[in-house]
Amino acid sequence: MRTNDENGTPAVAGNDAGDGTAPVRFDTKIAVLLRADLEPWQRLNVTAFLVSGLGTAAPEVIGEPYEDADGTAYLPMFRQPVLVFEGTKEVLSAAHGRALSRGLPTAVFTSDLFGTGNDRDNRAAVRAVGRDTLDLVGMAVYGPRNAVDKVLKGARMHP
Repeated sequence: MRTNDENGTPAVAGNDAGDGTAPVRFDTKIAVLLRADLEPWQRLNVTAFLVSGLGTAAPEVIGEPYEDADGTAYLPMFRQPVLVFEGTKEVLSAAHGRALSRGLPTAVFTSDLFGTGNDRDNRAAVRAVGRDTLDLVGMAVYGPRNAVDKVLKGARMHP
C-alpha cells in the first residue's frame, strides 16, 4: 500500500526503486488506549466506537474505496493501521491530559456510555462530567507519530 501524507508527499520509508515494494511507514499514528480491566466485549465495543470519530475529525486518515476483481465496490477504510494499547485508569487519565494539551484529535469513551443506548444520551453523559473527572475506559488519538508516542507513555500494546 503506497499512500501520501496530508501534503501529498509519499509516506514511504526506505529505498523505493519505483516498484512499490518499499515498506510503508506513516509519519502519523492512529492509536486506541483501553483501560486494562475491561471485559473482552467491552474492548471491542469501545474500540469500534472510538475509531469511528477519527475519520470525521481527520478525513486524511481515510483511504480510497476498495473494489474486488469483479468490480464490487466496498467502503474506504483507514489508510494506516490502528494500534491498540492498554493501561491502568491512571495511565489513561494521564494520556488523556497529554493528548488534550497537544491539541490532538481525541475521542473518549466513559464508563457511563455502557448504560446508554443512543447517541444523544451518550453525548449528554459525557457533557455532564468535567474533563478532569471523566471515568475514562478508552480513548482514541491521531497525530504525528512522535506526539502520539508521548501521549501513550506508560501504556503497553494490547495483548
